[in-house]
Amino acid sequence: MSKKIATALISVFDKDGLENIIPLLNDNNIHVYSTGGTYSFLEGKINQLTKVEDITGYPSILGGRVKTLHPAVFGGILAMRNEDHLAEIKKFEIPELDLVVVDLYPFEKTVASTDDESSIIEKIDIGGISLIRAAAKNFKDVVVIPSKDQYIDLENILSTRGAATEMKERKMLASKAFDISSHYDTAIFNYMSKDEEEVKPFKLSFKEPQVLRYGENPHQQGIYFGEMNAMFNKRAGKALSFNNLVDVDAAVQLMAEFEHDACTFAILKHTNACGVATRGTVLEAWTDALKGDPISAFGGILISNSPIDLDTAKEIDKIFYEVLIAPSFDQAAYDFLAKKEKRILMEINHYNRQDKSYKSILNGVIVQDTDLKVDAKTEMKVVTKASPTDEQLSDLEFASKLAKHLKSNTIVLARNNQLLGMGCGQTSRVDACNQAIDKAKRMGFDLEGCVMASDAFFPFPDCVELGHKAGVKAVIQPGGSIKDQKSIDYCDANNLPMVFTGTRHFKH
Repeated sequence: MSKKIATALISVFDKDGLENIIPLLNDNNIHVYSTGGTYSFLEGKINQLTKVEDITGYPSILGGRVKTLHPAVFGGILAMRNEDHLAEIKKFEIPELDLVVVDLYPFEKTVASTDDESSIIEKIDIGGISLIRAAAKNFKDVVVIPSKDQYIDLENILSTRGAATEMKERKMLASKAFDISSHYDTAIFNYMSKDEEEVKPFKLSFKEPQVLRYGENPHQQGIYFGEMNAMFNKRAGKALSFNNLVDVDAAVQLMAEFEHDACTFAILKHTNACGVATRGTVLEAWTDALKGDPISAFGGILISNSPIDLDTAKEIDKIFYEVLIAPSFDQAAYDFLAKKEKRILMEINHYNRQDKSYKSILNGVIVQDTDLKVDAKTEMKVVTKASPTDEQLSDLEFASKLAKHLKSNTIVLARNNQLLGMGCGQTSRVDACNQAIDKAKRMGFDLEGCVMASDAFFPFPDCVELGHKAGVKAVIQPGGSIKDQKSIDYCDANNLPMVFTGTRHFKH
């Protein structure tokens, strides 16, 4: 349902960018309510401007800690536009608020710049975070702009659509708002709990350990503690080695990203994907995955999210591989593949992605949350003048999934849901970029029209320039560098769309 913005509440810490919004608010005859420093900034520039304290009856108190926390404000935001709610806010002379614009106190920047606890605590935003959550909850009737990073969305609404929004857009902005709220609260939690001495113990419960032939190398002993049978039905082949187990785990973690997608095939070597493709049939997916690097595929780990049929089995059988994983095998395909007794065939029952991951270091163990964050198209933030096409968005999402599962530093080049080239495990991002371009060209790919993904931000625009000159037409990266603008400027100068995910995916 389309709704037109008539009123707005603006309460922001950082005023940068507001100057572009002001004339658009006036052009659309929007009545603005504001507080403190924001009101002072807008005074004399907004045609219809009212202090929040004029509707609450209270001034800003407690040194600015309480400004907007009042029923006259939250009633106008949370009121559903139905007969009962509208009658109630009219009774108490509460104005409807159609738009809420907030930019939170810079808590994380303050933590990074000082050790003074009192200064840090004062940068815990209370009113702003409450406004964001209230407006996002009532997205059916209210537009929320939860950060200055979303000003571009507001400019588009005000300049091209006469201040009218659709339900889908309001819900999308609400989703961004809750993402910002969640991230903000997590940052506060991390700060408040950093001095806790007690760490919750973790417990791993396994059945009888399995002695392996050896570990990573023949001179190393290897033992597996786990319950593989809960995930797999091992149909054929020799016993899994230490390296097989490590590679199988990497393959499963990667394919979990594509569990519900169309037919996807991946080829991994030393835990890194060297060929991946999503296609209409499993045979097409296998064929195009193999094109990514048929040399590295030799002795690799193969995984499909779709059943293996006989035609695909015959093509797979033309190369040597260690392990083939799939949800199932057609009987004819199984009979054909099982003739080679040492080839390991495994049927995966489910993708058991544990919420914690473990690593032994320094006479101990470190534990972390597993990286389960998905960089979905709906969460990508366009930061350039040019926006990616739907086809490019699909490829960007595909490439980002792969970058997440390659060793850092990594760069991924992809097109039409196919891995064209990757650089991984490099000590510089430029090296990773050059490696990805060189590898793709050696595999015979024309890179014109491809997309590029990075697991972490670009500290300089050099990778964007290298990729663009090689044929890259869209870029996805987490963002977060102090020099992000240089990469954005290069993209703008060359009509190259770039999106930020806000999520780094280091894999060490």
